[in-house]
Amino acid sequence: MNRKTLVLPAVVGLLAPVLAACGGSDSGSGSGDPIRVGTTDTFTATKDAPAPVDPAYAYDVGTWNILRQTVQTLMVQPKGEGDPVPEAAQSCGFTDSGNERYACKLRSGLKFSNGDSITAEDVKYSIERALRIKADSGVFALLSTIDTVEAKGDDEVIFHLKTADATFPYKLSTPVAGIVNPKDYEKDKLRDGFDVDGSGPYTFQADVDGDHIVSATFTKNPNYKGALKVNNDKVVMKSFASADAMGDAIDKGDIDVMTRAMTPSQINKLDAGKDKAVDLVEMPGLEIRYLAFNTNANSVKTKAVRQAMAQIIDRSELVSKVYGTQAEPLYSLVPATITGHSNSFFNKYGDPSVSKAKTMLERAGITTPVRITLHYTTDHYGAASKQEFEILEKQLNKSGLFDVDIKGSPWTTFRPAEQKGQYDVYGMGWFPDFADADNYLAPFLDKDNFLGSPYANSDIRNTLIPESRREADRQAASKSLTEIQDIVAEDVPVIPLWQGKQYVAARDDITGTAYALNSSSTLQLWELGRGVS
Repeated sequence: MNRKTLVLPAVVGLLAPVLAACGGSDSGSGSGDPIRVGTTDTFTATKDAPAPVDPAYAYDVGTWNILRQTVQTLMVQPKGEGDPVPEAAQSCGFTDSGNERYACKLRSGLKFSNGDSITAEDVKYSIERALRIKADSGVFALLSTIDTVEAKGDDEVIFHLKTADATFPYKLSTPVAGIVNPKDYEKDKLRDGFDVDGSGPYTFQADVDGDHIVSATFTKNPNYKGALKVNNDKVVMKSFASADAMGDAIDKGDIDVMTRAMTPSQINKLDAGKDKAVDLVEMPGLEIRYLAFNTNANSVKTKAVRQAMAQIIDRSELVSKVYGTQAEPLYSLVPATITGHSNSFFNKYGDPSVSKAKTMLERAGITTPVRITLHYTTDHYGAASKQEFEILEKQLNKSGLFDVDIKGSPWTTFRPAEQKGQYDVYGMGWFPDFADADNYLAPFLDKDNFLGSPYANSDIRNTLIPESRREADRQAASKSLTEIQDIVAEDVPVIPLWQGKQYVAARDDITGTAYALNSSSTLQLWELGRGVS
Protein backbone atom coordinates (compact mmCIF):
# COMPACT_ATOMS: atom_id res chain seq x y z
CA MET A 1 0.00 0.00 0.00
CA ASN A 2 1.23 3.45 -0.89
CA ARG A 3 0.65 5.96 1.84
CA LYS A 4 1.51 9.60 2.13
CA THR A 5 2.43 10.77 5.58
CA LEU A 6 2.44 14.44 6.47
CA VAL A 7 4.54 15.22 9.51
CA LEU A 8 3.16 18.40 11.04
CA PRO A 9 5.70 21.19 11.45
CA ALA A 10 6.81 22.11 14.92
CA VAL A 11 6.13 25.56 16.27
CA VAL A 12 9.34 27.39 15.49
CA GLY A 13 10.67 29.53 18.28
CA LEU A 14 13.98 29.71 20.10
CA LEU A 15 14.27 29.76 23.85
CA ALA A 16 17.58 29.75 25.69
CA PRO A 17 18.00 26.25 27.16
CA VAL A 18 18.75 25.85 30.82
CA LEU A 19 21.35 23.64 32.42
CA ALA A 20 19.33 20.46 32.67
CA ALA A 21 20.74 16.99 32.32
CA CYS A 22 19.62 14.90 29.36
CA GLY A 23 20.40 11.23 29.63
CA GLY A 24 21.66 9.19 26.69
CA SER A 25 19.75 6.32 25.16
CA ASP A 26 20.98 2.87 24.31
CA SER A 27 21.45 1.98 20.70
CA GLY A 28 18.82 -0.16 19.02
CA SER A 29 19.54 -3.69 17.97
CA GLY A 30 19.25 -3.48 14.20
CA SER A 31 19.24 -6.76 12.34
CA GLY A 32 19.19 -8.20 8.86
CA ASP A 33 20.68 -6.76 5.69
CA PRO A 34 22.07 -3.22 5.59
CA ILE A 35 19.53 -0.53 4.78
CA ARG A 36 20.38 0.84 1.35
CA VAL A 37 19.80 4.55 0.78
CA GLY A 38 19.99 6.40 -2.53
CA THR A 39 20.88 10.04 -3.09
CA THR A 40 21.74 12.26 -6.04
CA ASP A 41 24.19 14.21 -3.87
CA THR A 42 27.71 14.03 -5.24
CA PHE A 43 30.83 13.95 -3.07
CA THR A 44 33.91 15.02 -4.97
CA ALA A 45 37.41 16.07 -3.95
CA THR A 46 38.86 18.66 -6.32
CA LYS A 47 41.86 20.95 -6.49
CA ASP A 48 39.67 23.81 -5.22
CA ALA A 49 38.00 21.66 -2.54
CA PRO A 50 40.32 18.77 -1.61
CA ALA A 51 38.81 18.25 1.88
CA PRO A 52 35.04 18.05 1.27
CA VAL A 53 34.17 16.17 4.48
CA ASP A 54 36.40 17.94 6.98
CA PRO A 55 34.09 19.56 9.59
CA ALA A 56 36.16 22.75 9.34
CA TYR A 57 35.38 22.98 5.61
CA ALA A 58 32.13 21.16 4.74
CA TYR A 59 29.18 23.48 4.19
CA ASP A 60 26.55 21.87 2.00
CA VAL A 61 23.65 19.61 2.84
CA GLY A 62 25.23 16.48 1.33
CA THR A 63 28.54 16.55 3.18
CA TRP A 64 26.84 17.70 6.38
CA ASN A 65 24.65 14.63 6.16
CA ILE A 66 27.78 12.49 6.21
CA LEU A 67 29.17 14.37 9.19
CA ARG A 68 25.94 14.33 11.21
CA GLN A 69 26.09 10.53 11.27
CA THR A 70 29.75 10.34 12.26
CA VAL A 71 31.03 13.44 14.07
CA GLN A 72 29.38 14.17 17.40
CA THR A 73 28.37 17.66 18.51
CA LEU A 74 27.67 19.02 21.99
CA MET A 75 24.05 19.68 21.06
CA VAL A 76 21.65 18.04 18.59
CA GLN A 77 18.23 18.73 17.11
CA PRO A 78 15.68 16.54 18.91
CA LYS A 79 13.37 14.07 17.25
CA GLY A 80 10.25 15.96 16.26
CA GLU A 81 12.01 19.38 16.12
CA GLY A 82 12.24 22.01 18.85
CA ASP A 83 15.15 23.55 20.71
CA PRO A 84 18.45 21.63 20.60
CA VAL A 85 19.20 19.16 23.39
CA PRO A 86 22.52 17.89 24.79
CA GLU A 87 24.24 15.18 22.73
CA ALA A 88 27.94 14.77 23.55
CA ALA A 89 27.15 17.09 26.43
CA GLN A 90 25.28 15.98 29.52
CA SER A 91 24.04 19.52 30.03
CA CYS A 92 24.49 22.94 28.44
CA GLY A 93 23.18 26.43 29.05
CA PHE A 94 23.85 30.13 29.43
CA THR A 95 25.24 30.95 32.85
CA ASP A 96 24.75 34.73 32.69
CA SER A 97 21.78 37.01 32.11
CA GLY A 98 23.29 38.53 28.98
CA ASN A 99 23.62 35.34 26.90
CA GLU A 100 27.38 35.80 26.60
CA ARG A 101 28.71 32.87 28.63
CA TYR A 102 27.70 29.35 27.65
CA ALA A 103 28.84 26.27 29.56
CA CYS A 104 28.63 22.57 28.72
CA LYS A 105 29.39 19.54 30.85
CA LEU A 106 30.38 16.44 28.88
CA ARG A 107 28.79 13.02 29.26
CA SER A 108 30.95 10.57 31.19
CA GLY A 109 32.76 7.89 29.23
CA LEU A 110 32.75 9.64 25.86
CA LYS A 111 35.09 7.99 23.35
CA PHE A 112 36.09 8.42 19.75
CA SER A 113 35.30 5.44 17.54
CA ASN A 114 38.91 4.20 17.93
CA GLY A 115 38.48 4.03 21.72
CA ASP A 116 40.35 7.22 22.65
CA SER A 117 38.69 9.13 25.50
CA ILE A 118 37.19 12.53 24.76
CA THR A 119 38.00 15.44 27.06
CA ALA A 120 37.08 19.09 27.22
CA GLU A 121 40.45 19.86 25.61
CA ASP A 122 39.38 17.92 22.51
CA VAL A 123 36.24 20.04 22.24
CA LYS A 124 38.28 23.22 22.64
CA TYR A 125 40.76 21.99 20.03
CA SER A 126 37.99 21.21 17.52
CA ILE A 127 36.25 24.57 17.82
CA GLU A 128 39.47 26.58 17.75
CA ARG A 129 40.71 24.55 14.76
CA ALA A 130 37.69 25.53 12.64
CA LEU A 131 38.12 29.19 13.61
CA ARG A 132 41.86 29.10 12.97
CA ILE A 133 41.67 27.44 9.55
CA LYS A 134 38.96 29.88 8.41
CA ALA A 135 38.10 27.78 5.34
CA ASP A 136 36.92 29.59 2.23
CA SER A 137 33.60 27.71 2.40
CA GLY A 138 32.67 30.27 5.07
CA VAL A 139 31.40 27.68 7.53
CA PHE A 140 33.59 29.04 10.34
CA ALA A 141 31.36 32.13 10.41
CA LEU A 142 28.76 30.10 12.30
CA LEU A 143 31.15 30.28 15.26
CA SER A 144 32.03 33.94 14.77
CA THR A 145 30.46 35.12 18.03
CA ILE A 146 32.96 33.05 20.05
CA ASP A 147 35.67 35.10 21.75
CA THR A 148 37.47 32.35 23.68
CA VAL A 149 36.95 28.70 24.55
CA GLU A 150 37.91 27.49 28.02
CA ALA A 151 38.44 23.85 29.02
CA LYS A 152 37.80 23.48 32.73
CA GLY A 153 39.02 20.12 33.93
CA ASP A 154 38.31 17.09 31.76
CA ASP A 155 34.58 17.52 31.37
CA GLU A 156 33.57 21.18 31.24
CA VAL A 157 33.76 23.56 28.30
CA ILE A 158 32.97 27.25 28.65
CA PHE A 159 32.36 29.51 25.65
CA HIS A 160 32.93 33.21 26.21
CA LEU A 161 31.10 35.12 23.48
CA LYS A 162 31.96 38.48 21.96
CA THR A 163 28.34 39.51 22.05
CA ALA A 164 25.00 38.08 23.09
CA ASP A 165 23.89 35.22 20.85
CA ALA A 166 20.65 33.43 21.75
CA THR A 167 21.12 31.21 18.68
CA PHE A 168 24.42 29.81 19.97
CA PRO A 169 22.97 26.44 21.18
CA TYR A 170 21.79 25.81 17.62
CA LYS A 171 25.24 26.57 16.24
CA LEU A 172 26.75 23.99 18.57
CA SER A 173 24.50 21.40 16.91
CA THR A 174 26.05 21.97 13.46
CA PRO A 175 28.94 19.89 12.05
CA VAL A 176 31.43 22.77 12.12
CA ALA A 177 31.24 22.39 15.92
CA GLY A 178 31.87 18.65 15.63
CA ILE A 179 34.38 17.05 18.00
CA VAL A 180 37.44 15.65 16.20
CA ASN A 181 40.45 13.71 17.43
CA PRO A 182 43.67 15.77 17.36
CA LYS A 183 45.46 12.59 16.25
CA ASP A 184 43.45 12.57 13.01
CA TYR A 185 42.94 16.28 12.31
CA GLU A 186 45.90 18.68 12.20
CA LYS A 187 45.56 21.99 14.00
CA ASP A 188 46.26 24.27 11.05
CA LYS A 189 45.46 22.11 8.02
CA LEU A 190 42.37 20.57 6.47
CA ARG A 191 42.17 16.80 6.15
CA ASP A 192 42.12 16.03 2.44
CA GLY A 193 40.14 13.17 0.96
CA PHE A 194 37.18 11.23 2.33
CA ASP A 195 38.30 9.88 5.69
CA VAL A 196 36.02 10.80 8.59
CA ASP A 197 36.62 9.87 12.23
CA GLY A 198 34.55 10.96 15.18
CA SER A 199 32.38 9.79 18.06
CA GLY A 200 28.96 9.86 16.40
CA PRO A 201 26.47 7.01 16.05
CA TYR A 202 28.28 5.53 13.02
CA THR A 203 31.74 4.92 11.65
CA PHE A 204 32.26 5.74 7.98
CA GLN A 205 33.91 3.97 5.07
CA ALA A 206 33.84 5.46 1.57
CA ASP A 207 34.02 3.48 -1.67
CA VAL A 208 35.90 5.91 -3.91
CA ASP A 209 36.30 5.94 -7.69
CA GLY A 210 38.93 8.46 -8.67
CA ASP A 211 37.98 11.74 -7.03
CA HIS A 212 34.42 10.96 -5.94
CA ILE A 213 32.45 8.73 -3.59
CA VAL A 214 30.45 5.98 -5.28
CA SER A 215 28.95 4.60 -2.09
CA ALA A 216 29.46 4.98 1.64
CA THR A 217 28.98 2.50 4.46
CA PHE A 218 27.81 3.67 7.87
CA THR A 219 28.37 1.04 10.57
CA LYS A 220 26.99 1.41 14.10
CA ASN A 221 29.72 2.74 16.39
CA PRO A 222 30.07 0.45 19.45
CA ASN A 223 31.72 3.28 21.41
CA TYR A 224 28.92 5.80 20.81
CA LYS A 225 27.38 7.48 23.86
CA GLY A 226 24.80 10.15 23.24
CA ALA A 227 21.14 11.08 22.99
CA LEU A 228 20.34 9.19 19.78
CA LYS A 229 18.85 5.72 19.53
CA VAL A 230 20.33 3.80 16.60
CA ASN A 231 17.76 1.49 15.03
CA ASN A 232 20.01 -0.36 12.59
CA ASP A 233 23.47 -1.90 12.42
CA LYS A 234 24.51 -0.66 9.00
CA VAL A 235 23.42 1.71 6.25
CA VAL A 236 24.90 1.80 2.75
CA MET A 237 24.36 5.07 0.89
CA LYS A 238 24.81 5.11 -2.87
CA SER A 239 25.27 8.23 -4.98
CA PHE A 240 23.35 8.20 -8.29
CA ALA A 241 24.08 10.27 -11.37
CA SER A 242 20.39 11.11 -11.82
CA ALA A 243 17.05 10.94 -10.06
CA ASP A 244 15.78 8.60 -12.80
CA ALA A 245 18.58 6.12 -12.09
CA MET A 246 17.81 6.33 -8.38
CA GLY A 247 14.13 5.74 -9.10
CA ASP A 248 14.91 2.66 -11.20
CA ALA A 249 17.00 1.30 -8.32
CA ILE A 250 14.19 1.57 -5.77
CA ASP A 251 11.72 0.02 -8.24
CA LYS A 252 14.03 -2.98 -8.64
CA GLY A 253 14.65 -3.26 -4.90
CA ASP A 254 18.34 -2.38 -5.27
CA ILE A 255 17.87 0.37 -2.70
CA ASP A 256 15.37 0.68 0.16
CA VAL A 257 15.13 4.44 0.57
CA MET A 258 15.23 7.35 -1.89
CA THR A 259 16.19 10.78 -0.55
CA ARG A 260 17.11 14.07 -2.14
CA ALA A 261 16.59 14.89 -4.81
CA MET A 262 13.61 13.33 -6.51
CA THR A 263 12.07 15.03 -9.53
CA PRO A 264 8.60 16.62 -9.34
CA SER A 265 7.28 13.94 -11.70
CA GLN A 266 8.61 11.14 -9.49
CA ILE A 267 6.94 12.70 -6.45
CA ASN A 268 3.65 13.10 -8.34
CA LYS A 269 3.75 9.47 -9.46
CA LEU A 270 4.39 8.17 -5.95
CA ASP A 271 1.80 10.52 -4.49
CA ALA A 272 -0.78 9.07 -6.86
CA GLY A 273 -0.16 5.61 -5.41
CA LYS A 274 0.99 4.00 -8.67
CA ASP A 275 3.78 2.07 -6.94
CA LYS A 276 2.24 -0.20 -4.30
CA ALA A 277 5.61 -1.32 -2.91
CA VAL A 278 7.02 2.16 -2.27
CA ASP A 279 5.70 4.70 0.25
CA LEU A 280 6.09 8.45 -0.11
CA VAL A 281 6.61 10.53 3.01
CA GLU A 282 6.09 14.28 2.79
CA MET A 283 7.66 16.48 5.43
CA PRO A 284 7.72 20.22 6.05
CA GLY A 285 10.82 21.69 4.52
CA LEU A 286 12.70 24.92 5.06
CA GLU A 287 14.72 24.77 1.85
CA ILE A 288 14.75 28.00 -0.16
CA ARG A 289 15.95 28.97 -3.64
CA TYR A 290 17.14 32.41 -4.64
CA LEU A 291 19.12 34.43 -7.16
CA ALA A 292 22.29 36.04 -5.83
CA PHE A 293 24.23 38.96 -7.26
CA ASN A 294 27.86 39.96 -7.41
CA THR A 295 27.00 43.55 -6.61
CA ASN A 296 30.42 44.71 -7.85
CA ALA A 297 29.82 43.32 -11.36
CA ASN A 298 29.21 45.98 -14.01
CA SER A 299 26.00 44.42 -15.35
CA VAL A 300 24.20 44.47 -11.98
CA LYS A 301 26.17 47.04 -9.99
CA THR A 302 23.37 49.59 -10.30
CA LYS A 303 20.66 48.81 -7.77
CA ALA A 304 17.91 49.67 -10.25
CA VAL A 305 18.88 46.71 -12.44
CA ARG A 306 18.47 44.30 -9.55
CA GLN A 307 15.24 45.99 -8.50
CA ALA A 308 13.86 45.72 -12.03
CA MET A 309 14.55 41.99 -12.05
CA ALA A 310 12.76 41.67 -8.71
CA GLN A 311 9.83 43.60 -10.19
CA ILE A 312 9.53 41.35 -13.28
CA ILE A 313 10.02 37.83 -11.91
CA ASP A 314 6.73 35.97 -11.50
CA ARG A 315 7.25 33.48 -8.67
CA SER A 316 3.76 32.02 -8.92
CA GLU A 317 4.24 31.08 -12.57
CA LEU A 318 7.68 29.68 -11.83
CA VAL A 319 6.44 27.48 -9.00
CA SER A 320 3.28 26.27 -10.74
CA LYS A 321 5.07 25.28 -13.95
CA VAL A 322 8.04 23.53 -12.33
CA TYR A 323 7.12 22.36 -8.83
CA GLY A 324 3.34 22.53 -8.51
CA THR A 325 2.20 21.91 -4.94
CA GLN A 326 5.72 20.89 -3.90
CA ALA A 327 6.84 24.51 -3.39
CA GLU A 328 5.47 27.95 -2.58
CA PRO A 329 6.48 31.44 -3.76
CA LEU A 330 8.83 33.19 -1.34
CA TYR A 331 9.09 36.94 -0.78
CA SER A 332 11.92 37.02 1.76
CA LEU A 333 15.06 35.07 2.57
CA VAL A 334 13.21 33.94 5.71
CA PRO A 335 10.60 31.23 5.01
CA ALA A 336 6.97 31.93 5.87
CA THR A 337 6.91 29.33 8.66
CA ILE A 338 9.83 30.85 10.60
CA THR A 339 9.28 33.33 13.43
CA GLY A 340 10.32 36.78 12.21
CA HIS A 341 9.32 36.26 8.56
CA SER A 342 8.16 39.30 6.60
CA ASN A 343 6.88 39.43 3.00
CA SER A 344 9.26 42.31 2.32
CA PHE A 345 9.66 41.77 -1.44
CA PHE A 346 5.91 41.60 -2.01
CA ASN A 347 5.38 44.63 0.20
CA LYS A 348 7.81 46.62 -1.94
CA TYR A 349 7.16 45.28 -5.45
CA GLY A 350 3.66 43.80 -5.36
CA ASP A 351 2.61 41.81 -8.40
CA PRO A 352 5.01 41.49 -11.37
CA SER A 353 4.97 44.61 -13.55
CA VAL A 354 7.04 45.34 -16.66
CA SER A 355 5.94 48.99 -16.70
CA LYS A 356 7.18 49.57 -13.15
CA ALA A 357 10.47 47.87 -13.98
CA LYS A 358 10.86 50.03 -17.08
CA THR A 359 10.35 53.18 -15.01
CA MET A 360 13.00 52.05 -12.51
CA LEU A 361 15.58 51.55 -15.27
CA GLU A 362 14.73 54.81 -17.05
CA ARG A 363 15.09 56.84 -13.85
CA ALA A 364 18.52 55.29 -13.28
CA GLY A 365 19.59 56.04 -16.87
CA ILE A 366 20.09 52.37 -17.73
CA THR A 367 20.18 51.48 -21.42
CA THR A 368 18.00 48.50 -22.27
CA PRO A 369 18.03 45.64 -22.90
CA VAL A 370 20.43 44.80 -20.08
CA ARG A 371 22.64 41.87 -21.08
CA ILE A 372 22.94 39.24 -18.31
CA THR A 373 23.85 35.55 -17.97
CA LEU A 374 22.07 33.58 -15.26
CA HIS A 375 24.26 30.74 -13.95
CA TYR A 376 22.91 27.62 -12.28
CA THR A 377 24.29 24.29 -11.11
CA THR A 378 23.18 21.23 -13.07
CA ASP A 379 23.66 18.54 -10.43
CA HIS A 380 23.26 19.96 -6.92
CA TYR A 381 19.66 21.07 -6.45
CA GLY A 382 17.79 18.54 -8.54
CA ALA A 383 16.94 17.89 -12.17
CA ALA A 384 14.29 20.64 -12.29
CA SER A 385 16.87 23.44 -12.00
CA LYS A 386 17.29 23.76 -15.76
CA GLN A 387 13.55 24.14 -16.32
CA GLU A 388 13.40 26.70 -13.52
CA PHE A 389 16.07 28.84 -15.16
CA GLU A 390 14.51 28.50 -18.59
CA ILE A 391 11.35 30.07 -17.16
CA LEU A 392 13.32 32.88 -15.49
CA GLU A 393 15.09 33.51 -18.80
CA LYS A 394 11.76 33.66 -20.65
CA GLN A 395 10.15 36.00 -18.11
CA LEU A 396 13.01 38.50 -18.18
CA ASN A 397 13.44 38.43 -21.97
CA LYS A 398 9.71 38.76 -22.60
CA SER A 399 9.83 42.11 -20.79
CA GLY A 400 12.09 43.54 -23.49
CA LEU A 401 14.18 45.13 -20.74
CA PHE A 402 16.69 42.30 -20.47
CA ASP A 403 18.68 40.13 -22.85
CA VAL A 404 19.25 37.03 -20.76
CA ASP A 405 20.84 33.69 -21.44
CA ILE A 406 21.41 30.84 -19.01
CA LYS A 407 24.39 28.59 -18.38
CA GLY A 408 24.54 25.43 -16.26
CA SER A 409 27.65 23.95 -14.67
CA PRO A 410 28.35 20.99 -12.37
CA TRP A 411 28.68 21.90 -8.69
CA THR A 412 32.41 21.18 -8.63
CA THR A 413 32.86 23.96 -11.20
CA PHE A 414 29.97 26.19 -10.18
CA ARG A 415 30.73 26.65 -6.48
CA PRO A 416 34.43 27.65 -6.80
CA ALA A 417 33.57 30.05 -9.64
CA GLU A 418 30.81 31.63 -7.57
CA GLN A 419 33.13 32.01 -4.57
CA LYS A 420 35.72 33.75 -6.77
CA GLY A 421 33.15 36.27 -8.01
CA GLN A 422 33.12 34.98 -11.59
CA TYR A 423 29.33 35.07 -11.91
CA ASP A 424 27.30 38.29 -12.03
CA VAL A 425 24.00 36.52 -11.28
CA TYR A 426 23.62 32.93 -10.10
CA GLY A 427 21.07 30.60 -8.58
CA MET A 428 21.58 29.02 -5.19
CA GLY A 429 19.66 26.99 -2.65
CA TRP A 430 19.82 27.11 1.13
CA PHE A 431 19.13 24.33 3.58
CA PRO A 432 19.21 25.93 7.02
CA ASP A 433 21.87 25.08 9.57
CA PHE A 434 19.11 25.52 12.15
CA ALA A 435 15.50 26.69 12.04
CA ASP A 436 15.83 30.33 13.05
CA ALA A 437 15.52 33.56 11.05
CA ASP A 438 19.11 34.47 11.92
CA ASN A 439 20.31 31.53 9.83
CA TYR A 440 18.55 32.86 6.74
CA LEU A 441 20.04 36.33 7.10
CA ALA A 442 23.48 36.36 8.70
CA PRO A 443 25.03 33.72 6.35
CA PHE A 444 24.25 36.00 3.38
CA LEU A 445 24.61 39.48 4.88
CA ASP A 446 27.17 39.38 7.67
CA LYS A 447 30.94 39.65 7.40
CA ASP A 448 32.59 36.47 6.05
CA ASN A 449 29.26 35.48 4.50
CA PHE A 450 28.64 32.13 2.83
CA LEU A 451 28.41 33.63 -0.66
CA GLY A 452 31.55 35.72 -0.39
CA SER A 453 29.24 38.57 -1.46
CA PRO A 454 30.71 42.08 -1.69
CA TYR A 455 27.39 43.53 -0.53
CA ALA A 456 27.78 45.12 2.90
CA ASN A 457 25.24 47.11 4.87
CA SER A 458 26.61 48.58 8.09
CA ASP A 459 23.21 48.86 9.78
CA ILE A 460 22.54 45.16 9.20
CA ARG A 461 25.99 44.02 10.30
CA ASN A 462 26.70 46.34 13.18
CA THR A 463 23.27 46.96 14.66
CA LEU A 464 20.38 44.79 13.48
CA ILE A 465 21.97 41.31 13.52
CA PRO A 466 23.50 41.86 17.00
CA GLU A 467 20.17 43.28 18.25
CA SER A 468 18.24 40.26 17.02
CA ARG A 469 20.68 37.85 18.67
CA ARG A 470 20.19 39.41 22.10
CA GLU A 471 16.58 38.23 22.19
CA ALA A 472 16.10 34.74 23.60
CA ASP A 473 12.40 35.17 22.80
CA ARG A 474 12.58 35.14 19.00
CA GLN A 475 9.24 36.88 18.64
CA ALA A 476 10.81 39.84 20.45
CA ALA A 477 13.53 39.92 17.76
CA SER A 478 10.96 40.43 14.98
CA LYS A 479 11.41 44.21 14.75
CA SER A 480 15.13 43.92 13.98
CA LEU A 481 14.56 40.93 11.69
CA THR A 482 11.87 42.77 9.71
CA GLU A 483 14.15 45.78 9.26
CA ILE A 484 16.84 43.51 7.82
CA GLN A 485 14.39 41.95 5.38
CA ASP A 486 13.10 45.37 4.29
CA ILE A 487 16.65 46.57 3.59
CA VAL A 488 17.29 43.45 1.50
CA ALA A 489 14.14 44.11 -0.53
CA GLU A 490 15.34 47.67 -1.15
CA ASP A 491 18.99 46.88 -2.00
CA VAL A 492 18.37 43.46 -3.65
CA PRO A 493 21.67 41.65 -3.08
CA VAL A 494 19.52 38.53 -3.55
CA ILE A 495 16.06 37.74 -4.93
CA PRO A 496 14.20 35.00 -3.02
CA LEU A 497 12.21 32.70 -5.32
CA TRP A 498 10.51 29.82 -3.48
CA GLN A 499 10.50 27.55 -0.47
CA GLY A 500 9.94 23.84 -0.85
CA LYS A 501 8.67 20.75 0.87
CA GLN A 502 10.83 17.65 1.20
CA TYR A 503 10.19 14.00 0.55
CA VAL A 504 11.51 10.53 1.29
CA ALA A 505 10.43 7.43 -0.60
CA ALA A 506 10.95 4.00 0.93
CA ARG A 507 10.02 0.41 0.31
CA ASP A 508 7.20 -0.59 2.61
CA ASP A 509 9.25 -2.75 5.00
CA ILE A 510 11.36 0.25 6.10
CA THR A 511 10.39 1.92 9.36
CA GLY A 512 11.28 5.32 10.79
CA THR A 513 10.94 7.21 7.51
CA ALA A 514 8.78 9.93 9.09
CA TYR A 515 11.91 11.07 10.97
CA ALA A 516 14.51 10.30 8.30
CA LEU A 517 14.76 14.02 7.50
CA ASN A 518 14.17 16.93 9.83
CA SER A 519 13.00 20.37 8.69
CA SER A 520 16.62 21.45 8.11
CA SER A 521 17.05 18.53 5.66
CA THR A 522 19.28 16.68 8.12
CA LEU A 523 19.43 13.01 7.14
CA GLN A 524 18.91 10.95 10.29
CA LEU A 525 19.94 7.45 9.26
CA TRP A 526 19.72 6.20 12.83
CA GLU A 527 15.92 6.45 12.67
CA LEU A 528 15.62 3.83 9.90
CA GLY A 529 14.87 0.19 10.62
CA ARG A 530 13.32 -2.89 9.03
CA GLY A 531 9.80 -4.06 9.73
CA VAL A 532 7.27 -6.22 7.94
CA SER A 533 6.27 -5.52 4.35
